[in-house]
Amino acid sequence: MSTAVELLDQGHEVDIYDSRSFIGGKVGSFLDKHGNHIEMGLHVFFGCYNNLFRLMTKVGADNNLLIKEHIHTFVNKGGDIGELDFRFFTGAPLHGIKAFLTTNQLSVVDKAFNAVALAVSPVVRALIDPDGAMRDIRDLDKVSFSDWFMSHGGTRMSIKRMWDPVAYALGFIDCDNISARCMLTIFALFAIKTDASLLRMLNGSPDLRLNGPIRKYITDKGGRFHLKWGCREVLHSCTEDGEPYVTGLLMSKASEKKIINADVYVAACDVPGIKRLIPKEWRNFEIFDNIYKLVGVPVITVQLRYNGWVTELRDIEKSRQLQQAVGMDNLLYTADADFSCFADLALTSPEDYYKPGEGSLLQVVLTPGDPYMPLPNEEIVRKVKQQVIDLFPSAEGLEVTWSSVVKLGQSLYREAPGLDPFRPDQRTPISNFFLAGSYTKQDYIDSMEGATLSGRQAAAYICESGHLLGDLKSRLQHLNTQNEVPEVQTLSVA
Repeated sequence: MSTAVELLDQGHEVDIYDSRSFIGGKVGSFLDKHGNHIEMGLHVFFGCYNNLFRLMTKVGADNNLLIKEHIHTFVNKGGDIGELDFRFFTGAPLHGIKAFLTTNQLSVVDKAFNAVALAVSPVVRALIDPDGAMRDIRDLDKVSFSDWFMSHGGTRMSIKRMWDPVAYALGFIDCDNISARCMLTIFALFAIKTDASLLRMLNGSPDLRLNGPIRKYITDKGGRFHLKWGCREVLHSCTEDGEPYVTGLLMSKASEKKIINADVYVAACDVPGIKRLIPKEWRNFEIFDNIYKLVGVPVITVQLRYNGWVTELRDIEKSRQLQQAVGMDNLLYTADADFSCFADLALTSPEDYYKPGEGSLLQVVLTPGDPYMPLPNEEIVRKVKQQVIDLFPSAEGLEVTWSSVVKLGQSLYREAPGLDPFRPDQRTPISNFFLAGSYTKQDYIDSMEGATLSGRQAAAYICESGHLLGDLKSRLQHLNTQNEVPEVQTLSVA
């Protein structure tokens, strides 16, 4: 949709086909038959999501963001709370230094060694030379964050109690398996921008508060959505000079099939989706073959509705009443459960998730999801419920009145060491075929911001390629004057 917005603003005609009944990809959500909003994951907006904020402002969705207190909260077993408190009288980088020096999540010794590791990292260079720092950070893609951190003096306990939960929240894998590039990219942004670490969350469901305004902007500009239409095959051929190009897409909806034609095709997919879409003949191109070296991470999102307020630790009587929402209104991390990050959506996103007469709606993300994938939903809910009680003993006795489990066999691409070079550019060797998606090449991690940026880059490449696309169209019309090609049409296939 990011690509569509950019192209519509340039005066192009856009059609978007999506195989599902709702839009938004991994940020999609939908209503079940009982009126509950079901999400694909927990969506948190860091203050450095500049491209996404630009898009939200353009479509009128920026007012749907709720800024949270400038604290990163860790909930430990037994209800013990650790904090990275970025609140300070001045901004970056001093507010971050203060947060790390005063955190109670780590021991004094661990904090000292933590400081040593970060002091010799590219994060320091980012303060005076952000571009140079990013080059240094990219060069660290081949090593895991654990290897880099511990080789520079960091401790295993720091990883276990603080950095693993953060790594799980960012990429759904731990510090032993995530690239140092991924973690240090975030650290560098935190160091140079005061509110990069300031979290925001939608005031309600993604479908209504984010994707809805984007969809309205697109349709108001003349764009068209075609839902439940899946792409079964990319049809392709070669010019008389041997140049490959896309001739159309074979689409299906239930038992109905059709071929759609356009000037330009954009495949806005996740990793498993693009692997299914690429014609096998195109694997002769390195850019496409490299995609098969990328894999997704299994993740499970669980929602639990309670008849009280789970995260209210100070007043047990308040936690049992249902007249007023109480508890922790922020993203929460933990090192002591199988879910690394979670939130009470009834507090953080009340417009659609707070229900009068009901309590907390915990949304937790199980990472890694591998051990839970074979389990029945009832068993997953039981295990999560027990781990919630381990973190919040005061929640003992509260009942789960409703639950939802969403399993994604492959979600974000696994940002393991050495895989960044295999991420494809948005421009491909097929002159009228482009890629978009957070897994593609862009100076950010696999995230909402990365997806938005990739869409903008795809649109820019398309606009830059106007003369090449026009030349291809002229040659094809010359070869077969009976083929009617739409004047300017771009298709985004999700």
